[in-house]
Amino acid sequence: MKSVLLYIADDTGLEARLQAALDLTRSLNGHLHCLRVNPYNTPLAFDGVTGMSVMYDVSEMSRELNKQLRAKIEGHLASEDVSWDYREENMDPSRGISKNSALADIIVLSSAGGNKENALPLGILGDVLFNVTAPVVVQPDNVKKFDACGPALVAWNGSFEAGNALRAAVPLLKMASDVHILTVEEEKDHDLPQLAASEYLAYHGIKSEVHSPSESKTPVDVTLLSEAKNIHAEYLVMGAYGHSRAREFLFGGVTRNLFKESPIPLVVSH
Repeated sequence: MKSVLLYIADDTGLEARLQAALDLTRSLNGHLHCLRVNPYNTPLAFDGVTGMSVMYDVSEMSRELNKQLRAKIEGHLASEDVSWDYREENMDPSRGISKNSALADIIVLSSAGGNKENALPLGILGDVLFNVTAPVVVQPDNVKKFDACGPALVAWNGSFEAGNALRAAVPLLKMASDVHILTVEEEKDHDLPQLAASEYLAYHGIKSEVHSPSESKTPVDVTLLSEAKNIHAEYLVMGAYGHSRAREFLFGGVTRNLFKESPIPLVVSH
């Protein structure tokens, strides 16, 4: 795991994403790819005489904002001790992130919490997770670090998604001071047994402690965050969207709730 892809957008989560990506890149002794995805596409803006003038103004303003944002980020990175590059794409954010993820080992995005409209981050997160193979760090806006060497919590329910997340997170878990696995029983069938996660990590030389909470009616996301707090976890590894995204969006769900409420970074795979 060497290539870190950071989504650049001038929003409330940018500083937290940037700091987390820098921490990750240092821990991995890797390279940071900064990606600015601009949804405004000038060649498509010229549609009729009236629309031409309006969209030209928008595209000019967009170019100026992009220029200012790039200068800000490059000025910051110039004083950092990591290898990095900065690139720009004109397309939908989720499509641009997915397109540039082919050679990324891990992607850094923001959570859907914080003081901002939640629909867009949730949409980006969902689209990216369904279209990339690399794990995604979902970073809370108010957490300006990623401590790969601290305690880590793995959410385990025996699902395909949980297995993908665990396998993808192995390079990070090797650096963790302690690895805890919380096994959660859900009302659906899964193929992998309760201790499979611990056995898999052992093959990679990673010691882990398994926690199996007693049965209760407490929501899974609440149980996970409570355990993360108890062990002072720096991040939580989890599989995403075990149910359909439509059901998660309409009725809630572990993935959606954690994307909005988790106070620590999530390392997520679908």
